[in-house]
Order: sequence, then C-alpha cells, then structure tokens
Amino acid sequence: MHKSHQFRYRHEAKKNLLIVPCTSSEKRNYLTCGFFDSKYITLNSTQVIYDPEVYLFAVLSCKMHMIWTKATAGALESRIRYSALICYNTFPFPDINDDQKSILEQHVFNVLDEREQHSEKTMAQLYDPDKMPAGLRKAHHDMDLAIEQCYRLQTFKSDEERLEYLFKLYETMIAAEDKI
Repeated sequence: MHKSHQFRYRHEAKKNLLIVPCTSSEKRNYLTCGFFDSKYITLNSTQVIYDPEVYLFAVLSCKMHMIWTKATAGALESRIRYSALICYNTFPFPDINDDQKSILEQHVFNVLDEREQHSEKTMAQLYDPDKMPAGLRKAHHDMDLAIEQCYRLQTFKSDEERLEYLFKLYETMIAAEDKI
C-alpha cells in the first residue's frame, strides 16, 4: 500500500459522459439518464458510458430497457439497483443502421428539449409518473415507438409481450455466443 494515494479510476471522457443512476425508483417508467460534460466527476452511485453515441440515450431511456431492467436488476429495498453487467450488457438490442440511429438521436434531442422546458424541476419531479409534464411524456412515448421499430414493425400490445420478446432475443443472443 505504498501508493494508496494513487488509487483512481482511469477512464476519462474526451467530450461527454452518459450517466445512469445505480439506484432508481421502482415507480418510474424510465431511467433518468443524462449527458454531462467531460469535466464532470462521477461517484460510484452511477454507471457511466464515456463519449457515447447520442442514440444510446434513447436505448437506455426507453420503456423496453426499463422493462428489461425491472426484470433483471437487483434491488435496494424496493428500488431498482441498475448494473452495467446485469442490465446493460445483457440487454438484447438489435444492430441498427445509421438512418435508425439518426431517428433515435432526434428523439433524444426532443426529450432533452422537453426536460429543458422544465429546468426548474428536479429529475425526481420530472419522472414522477403522476406528475410528468405532458410534453416530456409524449417525447418519451414517441422515442419508445422509434425504439420498438428497431425490433419489429408491429407494435407491442403489452409490457408482458415486450418482456417475452426480449427474453427470446436474449436466448438467441446467448445461443450465438455459445457457438463462438
């Protein structure tokens, strides 16, 4: 321990960070992700993607990912305990093309613009399902539809159908890894 003063996490962003809180309310319909400048210092209470593509915000902030997270994540009391290893790395998301990424990016900017319209509110206030501003709710709904279009053209009828679909994709993903 002659160098204990040098202990530090060595990942650094050149431009920005996409942050996902490790603990989130089980009542929320979406994870409260956010972009931060590269100078922002994170704590161990967040998961971070360094210099991400913008569309990843849509993937992490969508209903499909929240449904997956609620099914796979651990818990802190009744709250969601998000994990990159368990939630993010196992989330079955299809390969998408640049046009799809561009569509998702526009939805990301719509969500961020709606958040900015209510900058006086905290994330907890913005994402309280009973108090979520209508514009933000619509922006997320539209983003959800765009995400679902990445999976299939037919809309999902229920969260159960979404989760069943995701687990089938997960099984396929694991079977493909086993063949490698």
